[in-house]
Amino acid sequence: MADQMDEQTQLELEAAAFRRLRDHLRERTDVQNIDLMNLSGFCRNCLSRWYDEAAAERGIDLGKDAAREIVYGMPFNEWKAKYQTEASAEQKAAFAESHKDH
Repeated sequence: MADQMDEQTQLELEAAAFRRLRDHLRERTDVQNIDLMNLSGFCRNCLSRWYDEAAAERGIDLGKDAAREIVYGMPFNEWKAKYQTEASAEQKAAFAESHKDH
């Protein structure tokens, strides 16, 4: 089926899937970045970094803060103050274990 799709349609579907993921992560403020990292190996910060890198590849100087605001839906410091909690010892240990080869 994917081979029957033209490039523009594929691009639009990928963009729609990204927006849905971004919006889902904005809504799930109860899920901490460390939890995302521990379970999936990426978090909101990773997604914003990838967005910024994609912009840079196209000659757009977006920057880390602007990319984070796109992903978080607000300035990162505001999101952090509203929703980020201190990571537990268990979360930190799981992070250390999952990233010991990185």
